[in-house]
Amino acid sequence: MDNIKNYVQQHRQRFIDELIELLKIPSVSADSAYSQDVINTADAVKESLEKAGCDNVELCETPGYPIVYGEKIIDPNLPTVLVYGHYDVQPPDPIDLWDSPPFEPVIKKTELHPEGAIFARGACDDKGQMYMHVKALEYMVQNNSLPCNVKFMIEGEEEVGSPSLAWFVERNQEKLANDVILISDTGMISNQQPSITTGLRGLSYVEVEVTGPNRDLHSGLYGGAVANPINILAKMIAQLHDENNHITIPGFYDRVQELSREERDEMAKAPFSLENYKKALDIEDIYGEATYTTNERNSIRPTLDVNGIWGGYTGEGAKTVIASKAYAKISMRLVPDQDWNEITELFTKHFESIAPKGVRVKVKPHHGGQAYVTPIDSIGYRAAAAAYEESFGIKPIPVRSGGSIPIVALFEKELKSKTIMMGFGLDSDAIHSPNEHYGIFNYMKGIETIPLFYKHFTEMSK
Repeated sequence: MDNIKNYVQQHRQRFIDELIELLKIPSVSADSAYSQDVINTADAVKESLEKAGCDNVELCETPGYPIVYGEKIIDPNLPTVLVYGHYDVQPPDPIDLWDSPPFEPVIKKTELHPEGAIFARGACDDKGQMYMHVKALEYMVQNNSLPCNVKFMIEGEEEVGSPSLAWFVERNQEKLANDVILISDTGMISNQQPSITTGLRGLSYVEVEVTGPNRDLHSGLYGGAVANPINILAKMIAQLHDENNHITIPGFYDRVQELSREERDEMAKAPFSLENYKKALDIEDIYGEATYTTNERNSIRPTLDVNGIWGGYTGEGAKTVIASKAYAKISMRLVPDQDWNEITELFTKHFESIAPKGVRVKVKPHHGGQAYVTPIDSIGYRAAAAAYEESFGIKPIPVRSGGSIPIVALFEKELKSKTIMMGFGLDSDAIHSPNEHYGIFNYMKGIETIPLFYKHFTEMSK
């Protein structure tokens, strides 16, 4: 442990500088205007893996953006760890809510990050956390302490649902063969209390379109006489929850895996301050499904949220118009054993059924994925727990995350191996939001902890 700490301290500034350079590249996969930047980021990741000590690194072409594959095979008889991460980032919008430009990284001290945090899009999700693994490999290679084989698969489409990843995994199962998959794209409870994510929610993401008249209309001449698509869409969305914030789609809860009272009591042992939660979000009260706690609502219960809604005139000043169309983007977070394809079908059928005759409705599925739970008695989990305890001096707590990494279930299906999620971010790091950031402490602590996973996993696999 002392060797790792000394190496990280010795190269601390270089590690920070390298990450900052990576964060300067606006690799927004959702916007084609950034396509060259996404490709440039793939090149940068490839170069970083080569410098870190991978013997074989390649850009693997896909129907979409390339996947960066790298490997360091020291002995085919030893276990193999497959590291997954992504080099693409969320769009930075709304730009005007950032305190500093999203692709001009700055380091600022905060209450939770007294050593400073890097503020930039992708700092935590996922460039900072992905890059910890690159630097951890560098340490192990430079100090001749890599105890097993390692492979890297870093993609550029995670933020748009990983449409090319299944295509790649299905065609490269032998190349990707492994004993455990390691991902750092989640978080932990706090810098004092580490945790390991043992469950992820699934996802169904759709876009809806409501069409009324065949053109935009004068709201004075036609108002009150024809259906207003924006008004109708708002009413339809409001019908998707009842007074207890229960989702009203018929069949939506049929496959929901209900946790026992004992399991819920174990979850409740994780440290949580409701007052600090409300203070951090600047809200007066919490809101959600009746009879469930905040931590249950955002982890073991399914949800339905509107992620964007638009239509009509939104420019400066006034324009009295009834829009011809209105749109919304809606995401549904799912739990075991909900199937995202089935949920998408149930949503489509229900949404079309509640539309009045004065409008036409179109539902466009975007992407989705299944929920995932990893057992805490597996070698991978026990190795991760030992690594955190050695690094932090305290045992980690297993938690279920409200987020989704749809490809995790795909990995188990295609590669037949468990995924361990060793996240080092915090809930307050504003991923997907303006002013995303990642603590210097967290970044360095990840680099310190990851080699310990390799050590413990190799020892436990004997």
